[in-house]
Amino acid sequence: MKLILVLFVCAAALWCQSVDAMVERHLGDLIKLYQHVHANPELSYGEAQTSALIAEQLRRAGYTVSERVGRYSDSTLQSYGVVAVLRNGDGPRVLVRADIDALPVEEKTGLPYASTRQQRSARGEMLPVMHACGHDVHVTMLIGVGTILAQLRDRWRGTLILVGQPAEERGAGARALLADSLYERFGRPDYILGLHTDAEHPAGTVGVSAGPITASVDMIDVTIRGVGGHGAYPHTTKDPIVMAAEFVMAVQTIVSREIPPREPAVVTVGSICGGTKHNIIPDEVTLQLTVRTYDERIRQQIISAIGAKAYGIARAAAVPLDRMPVVYVRPEEHTPPQHNDTALAQRLESVFVRVFGRQNVYHPEPTMGGEDFAYYRLGGAIPSCFFRIGAVNPALYEKARNTGEQLPSLHSSRFAPDPEPTLRTALRAMCVAVLDLLGGRK
Repeated sequence: MKLILVLFVCAAALWCQSVDAMVERHLGDLIKLYQHVHANPELSYGEAQTSALIAEQLRRAGYTVSERVGRYSDSTLQSYGVVAVLRNGDGPRVLVRADIDALPVEEKTGLPYASTRQQRSARGEMLPVMHACGHDVHVTMLIGVGTILAQLRDRWRGTLILVGQPAEERGAGARALLADSLYERFGRPDYILGLHTDAEHPAGTVGVSAGPITASVDMIDVTIRGVGGHGAYPHTTKDPIVMAAEFVMAVQTIVSREIPPREPAVVTVGSICGGTKHNIIPDEVTLQLTVRTYDERIRQQIISAIGAKAYGIARAAAVPLDRMPVVYVRPEEHTPPQHNDTALAQRLESVFVRVFGRQNVYHPEPTMGGEDFAYYRLGGAIPSCFFRIGAVNPALYEKARNTGEQLPSLHSSRFAPDPEPTLRTALRAMCVAVLDLLGGRK
């Protein structure tokens, strides 16, 4: 028994050393690749260049690559999903997913490789674009892990499936790939892995927790309709701007006064648009809301309450019945909560502790952020784990902790991962996780 244990420890140390050596060999080129991806972001539904780059790099590494995988509910949209498969004998199937789209944010990091790009959105608007959520790290990780594990194929057996997923920021990409028979075409995985940069932890750290980790997401459009007219004669109108203001305040009481305090939930109004001129009362005002929950019953209660608030305000203002508010929950942008499989999360935590040290492995708290990664697990039928990689420059992290300064969050125009330690950690963590699942210890 002691001999088996010694052989096990020696084998584990050997593949860890192999991964470290390969990471260092490729890191310089991958940092340059990261800077290119960061400087050339693409919005959801328009990730043509990014997906082509992923396909080219993984095809060169020896993978069988399929492009334009995915089918959106809107048939006018093209999916830029990339699936790369490397079969290496009998063994488990492991799927590694990376999201590839960027956000309509104007970058203000001041980096020499900062994005200055503008791109036309699916709605036809010309918008600034930035990788403000770390998907540039994820893209680079996917290419790097694919390259390294292809070169270490003598250390594992099974099938590695790499997925470059579009439209995560719209909550649509994962469903598009599954709707295009992802598992039927490329094989149903035994394990699913994903990672995300963490803007609240220093580079060099890895976060993994069992159970709930990201919330469900709903995007809701609300149209408050009134009767427009002259701003000088408001008594002849039904002012939708005033009703919209009441509505914004009213929905703030849903979580605080209608949801049990022990249940996590968020209702945020992210956009309000109405009117064209100082002295014109418009006919309607549109609002965009996001709802985050972990429990389906709470989710339904909040959605119902949003409709009730809008309807009640309109009725109180004596709005004609044919001008009642319209509340639309966007089905194409809903994502369920992600629950990490307990056994898988605990297994990976032990691997990360062995590789990075206990002091560099943390347990992230459940967040109200959302991730369509949750769709891949098919409601828990497939074990999945979504872990985090610290992305903050360690010196800046310590300074912020000592001074109380707020670090730039994800989706901030100033969010900038520290490339070298962030990428090194992401590559090492995902490589050792995959090797562990594909028999790298044996």
